[in-house]
Amino acid sequence: MSETFPRAGRMSKGYDVDQVESFLGRARAAYEENGRGPAMTSWHVRTVGFDLVRGGYDVDAVDAALDRIEDAFARREKQRGEERSGSQAWQTQLRTQEQSLRAQLGRADGERFPRGSGMELTYDIDAVDDLCIRIEESFAVGQPLPPDAVRLAVFKSRRGSRGYREASVDAFLDRVVELLVVQTV
Repeated sequence: MSETFPRAGRMSKGYDVDQVESFLGRARAAYEENGRGPAMTSWHVRTVGFDLVRGGYDVDAVDAALDRIEDAFARREKQRGEERSGSQAWQTQLRTQEQSLRAQLGRADGERFPRGSGMELTYDIDAVDDLCIRIEESFAVGQPLPPDAVRLAVFKSRRGSRGYREASVDAFLDRVVELLVVQTV
């Protein structure tokens, strides 16, 4: 029985052990093969999902490990980007990505993302807007937020048009984390 991570209690849910172990094996192979093995990027690590099962791996422990693995892949991506394009071109590319994100961050409060409809679960508008303001301010002063400030953000749930569509917010914040990771590794 593998004990890579602590387990959730028998009556608590955690990540499916087999799924986590399988993913970690693929990630290890991709990283150690240094581009000759299976293709994997920091995005693959950031967006992986596992089923929740009773007695699975502790969610917080696995998530913390995934953040470290994502950072390792991002460092390699940054190094390869600089080697391929040169440091100046790589920095220009990062600034272009940042400008693209800032266009959406600069929208008025309550208008940054599409609203939900019906009884759809959505994110609290004020909480999302507050995070967007923090991100924009960090870009403006040239001091990017730590990726975990965005990765670990939690928003109150709302219903329908009283909140932003979760998928839209999640996709945008994923792009922000992608940039922050590369800027800060």
